[in-house]
Amino acid sequence: MPRRSRKSSSLIRLAQSRWKELGVDVDAALRTLAKIPISLQCWQGDDVRGFEGGGDAMGGGLAVTGAYPGRARTPSELRADLEVALALLPGKHRLNLHAIYGDFGDHAPDRDAIEPEHFSKWISWAKRQGLGLDFNPTCFAHPFAEDGFTLSHPDARIRAFWIEHCRRARFIGAAMGKALGTPCVTNVWIPDGFKDTPADRATPRLRLAKSLDAVFDQKFSERHNLDAVEPKLFGIGAESCTVGSHEFYLGYAITRKKLICLDAGHYHPTESIADKLSAVLPFVPGLLLHVSRGVRWDSDHVVTQTDELMAIAREVVANGYLGKVHLGLDYFDASINRVAAWVIGTRSLRRALLWALLEPPAIRESERIGDTTARLAWQEEMKALPFAPVWEQFCESEGVPAGPEWLDAVRRHEREVLPNR
Repeated sequence: MPRRSRKSSSLIRLAQSRWKELGVDVDAALRTLAKIPISLQCWQGDDVRGFEGGGDAMGGGLAVTGAYPGRARTPSELRADLEVALALLPGKHRLNLHAIYGDFGDHAPDRDAIEPEHFSKWISWAKRQGLGLDFNPTCFAHPFAEDGFTLSHPDARIRAFWIEHCRRARFIGAAMGKALGTPCVTNVWIPDGFKDTPADRATPRLRLAKSLDAVFDQKFSERHNLDAVEPKLFGIGAESCTVGSHEFYLGYAITRKKLICLDAGHYHPTESIADKLSAVLPFVPGLLLHVSRGVRWDSDHVVTQTDELMAIAREVVANGYLGKVHLGLDYFDASINRVAAWVIGTRSLRRALLWALLEPPAIRESERIGDTTARLAWQEEMKALPFAPVWEQFCESEGVPAGPEWLDAVRRHEREVLPNR
């Protein structure tokens, strides 16, 4: 890391002084920020293909655009790419794995036969890196999902296959949590739905509820595994009806005491998940957030510092939800350097969290006393406060570049490693 210049040190001192005048303890904010874990999505590194050896692991309404050279082809290559990204990210992190990312070798088992041993190298690697792991069953890109239905399938034999797969995913998640000493969030998402107008929406949903009850029948310690269910508005091939809609999973999560996953791209384009946090959290044990950036639809663009991202981070921090909300990223972009995509998205979310932690108390106090004029004034004035020097201070304390210098390390990896793939 380059040494801080005299000018930079002066700017940081001035910034700290200005925030202190407004009642903000910058050092306390940075201590909190360093402890907030963000779960990176493994599928950004290989375009959601996985390592089962069957080619492109796509389907379920998913589509990755772009053909940037150098995608990871093996678990070891993916881990190497992740190490480059993690070295450039300040703060605490986790890794979110899908079931298709095991170290399967030449003979991948079918998904109803996966075991913790297939992820033992990931567990050992995560332990060395100081990471927690999260997990997902992979209910797409399989012959038993070709017609767009899995846990709600009308064929009992196919439903049983996916039930067993999800059961094993939970077992693997619990093994990860136990080995690493931090609970694994195991999140169930399925692509089930109708392309055109269904005659019967009720029966598939009843089947889905029954299948989920079977999936969650085995109990695990919350110290090892936390269960989440993920709704969606629609997907490619499921435009007219998604069986696992928001309303379905909200009811299921409340009655079964599960986490509900809110994905920023899984709702109407004008609908922000920031407003949903305080509406849902009184009734569920916690939330999993999949922070993404939809453009016109659920297109999973790399997360950038948009108004929606800032609003999500602000709701988490200002309402004291850091202990009940699990933050994860969910996007995949093959049109740019994949390592850079991880770094850009993760740093954007971390900056949004810092911005929320620096909020002057005058904003909430103005609202408390009914002075909405002052509230709006403070909200706007905050946008001009010196934020960049505080971010620089945080990055320096974490031993990573504060500015675009991180791109040099990515380019070096691109020159020296990616051409060999």
